[in-house]
Amino acid sequence: MEMNTQDCVKKALLDTQEKVRDFMSYSEHVDDKELSKCFKEFAETEGLQARKLQEHLDRLK
Repeated sequence: MEMNTQDCVKKALLDTQEKVRDFMSYSEHVDDKELSKCFKEFAETEGLQARKLQEHLDRLK
């Protein structure tokens, strides 16, 4: 199956949103506070990327 631009952005958005959920979950399950903070920061960074991808997707529609 060939993917067009919109398909690529949708896939990237879904992957990024999943990473946000994963990192937040990891931050809640690790005992190390420094590592928990690190995972929260990763989630925030991925969230910013997800927002940008959503903006591009909205523009492409």
